Amino acid sequence: MARPKSADKRNALLSAAVEVFAEQGLASPALKIAKAAGVAEGTLFNYFATKDELLNELYLDLKSELRDVMMPGYPRNETLKKRLRHVWQAYVEWGVAEPQKRKVMTLLNLSGQVTEQSKLAGMQDFVEVNALMQESMALGLLRQQPPAFLSAIMGALAETAMDFISREPGQADQYAEAGFEALWNAIARE
Repeated sequence: MARPKSADKRNALLSAAVEVFAEQGLASPALKIAKAAGVAEGTLFNYFATKDELLNELYLDLKSELRDVMMPGYPRNETLKKRLRHVWQAYVEWGVAEPQKRKVMTLLNLSGQVTEQSKLAGMQDFVEVNALMQESMALGLLRQQPPAFLSAIMGALAETAMDFISREPGQADQYAEAGFEALWNAIARE
């Protein structure tokens, strides 16, 4: 009879994957991940049947973590700008605090190994934010651009802000604010 899977061991494997992928890229062999987690390679495949499954589970795990960071305190009854600022600030703070996870999320987003099914599942974590964007465009508050394009603008500006904050932590508030204002000016109709 197979031993029950441990949530702690699964989490250790995902943490090791973040560490290895951040340092060596997504092409890193499974053996390195298993070694970093302190388990045998076969144990890795007891939890994730293939490396692609590991990548997709890691993607979903990081998306869930982002949701857990972004959605508490979400100001549902505030203006579009205040709600967007909340999401922006939480994302930027997460990215600065978790540089390895941020790097791996970028790699996963660029990877052809993350399935459309995983991407759709990851979007479910942000259904409220996505609905806000759709509603805001319908009301003419945001420029009429594909939502993916608006999201890409936000991502690029957030990455820039995170990079500068990481280099000059004493200027974190200024860079976060400047990045948000650049985002707002790029997407809002005023």
